[in-house]
Amino acid sequence: MARNIPSPSDSDKEDLMLAKKKILVVDDEEDILEFLSYNLSKEGAKVYKASNGVDAIEKAIRKKPDLILLDVMMPEMDGVETCIQLRDKPETQNTIIAFLTARNEDYSQIAGFEAGADDYISKPIKPRVLISRIKALMRRNDVIEPTSAQIELKSLKIDRDRYVVIKDDEELNLPKKEFELLSLLISEPGKVFTRENILSSVWGEDVVVGDRTIDVHIRKLREKIGNHHIKTIKGVGYKFKE
Repeated sequence: MARNIPSPSDSDKEDLMLAKKKILVVDDEEDILEFLSYNLSKEGAKVYKASNGVDAIEKAIRKKPDLILLDVMMPEMDGVETCIQLRDKPETQNTIIAFLTARNEDYSQIAGFEAGADDYISKPIKPRVLISRIKALMRRNDVIEPTSAQIELKSLKIDRDRYVVIKDDEELNLPKKEFELLSLLISEPGKVFTRENILSSVWGEDVVVGDRTIDVHIRKLREKIGNHHIKTIKGVGYKFKE
């Protein structure tokens, strides 16, 4: 007699979110590497470790992790430069990257987001909070679905299948969050997107980022596609115009 097997509940799916996910943790302190590895492995993740930026890039290209936890202060190559180089590699261009560091100065956070990081997590951090932040990043990455494979205007074309922007017949490979931000703005030219709209749509409600994060990404986009395309609506947000 056939039995009805209940489908997994939302809480069950949440518990399994990191199961079999590949995570690369990068830190020059062995005790932190062990702490991160232990707690992520308990969630079912496959964890790889690196103690410096050079080793991290090599392992990231070879292992193709779903997420990279990256310290800022490291020997040989610091985390910001490591992130920049990872974003330049086709294999890791869209990998989720989160800085995990004791440095909480504004300039350090801005440098991290300018390098292409998706989140900035200050330590020390409790294991359950860390796992929650990582799951939020994973969840946000999974739920973003394009409404259209391609968006085409006079001088810009968004190809969401290949994750590239084409400007005047030249392909631009943008970091993931810059691509998603541009896709959102260009989806409805002329519409004003508030900061709250942008944070919710691009970063998700579970990921804690500040207004300056949006400003950094807008500035980087303007450098690449031209200042005239993205207009600031003071005190409100941004809109895209031809």
